[in-house]
Amino acid sequence: MTRLEEVVRDLERHAAATGWDAPPRLYALVAAPELNRNEPELARQLGIPDEPDGIAALEQPDLPLDRPIEDVLHGIEWPGEVAGCALILERILLPEGAEEEAPDEDPVTWAARHPGREDVRLVVGVLRDGSHYSAMRLRGHDSDGAVLTGPDLVPHLTDALASTLS
Repeated sequence: MTRLEEVVRDLERHAAATGWDAPPRLYALVAAPELNRNEPELARQLGIPDEPDGIAALEQPDLPLDRPIEDVLHGIEWPGEVAGCALILERILLPEGAEEEAPDEDPVTWAARHPGREDVRLVVGVLRDGSHYSAMRLRGHDSDGAVLTGPDLVPHLTDALASTLS
């Protein structure tokens, strides 16, 4: 398992422990040795060991909730010291074909009330080297053993997150 996979899984477990209906959370991923060298007190407070391949996930300020996440990500640029980033967010999945029934007005409320909806929590992590990994937990199957993981679960979101590193 790569270090990015471990970080994504750790973030997913952390999000699961805090429960559902949470706002999106963004993390800067920083090489542990760099954090220990440049911010030793912060690294000590966070308990980040100085491991050569370690990655520290540093939570960023709250994201605005009044715009689509893709638009928010489009406005983010990370400094060179940031090795990557990770995003945790919840979404609604609808059964195939359900979106065709959505009304033009207030489709979000309609989707939230749809009887076939499934809430999901997504965790996506990307690094500057191009590596990426994701985890997905379904609210209806809310257990650690039922978490889906892999590099290509949400390619559009992965691409949007990777664009912040350009």
